[in-house]
Amino acid sequence: MNITGHSVEKLTDPFGLLTGKRYEFFLDLEVDDEDELYSDDGVGLRIIFVSDELGQRISQYHFFVRTTEKIIDFALEEDEEESVLTYCKENLIE
Repeated sequence: MNITGHSVEKLTDPFGLLTGKRYEFFLDLEVDDEDELYSDDGVGLRIIFVSDELGQRISQYHFFVRTTEKIIDFALEEDEEESVLTYCKENLIE
């Protein structure tokens, strides 16, 4: 799995209930055609990234089929999660 691009948006908390800052990342992924995550229609990863007094972390995520936005029930492996976390940290917008 390789990250080939992304879009990111800072999320707003209209009621001020949440601490810190939240960002929504949509990652474009390149997945090997022999990987069980592979789809002919492409695969993306949606991430809610949190930056607060506890640090920076992935709050939630899900894979999806790019053309239909159908959610793919699949989890990141530990090393993939670390790579995604590093990628998000490096591509934050303020």
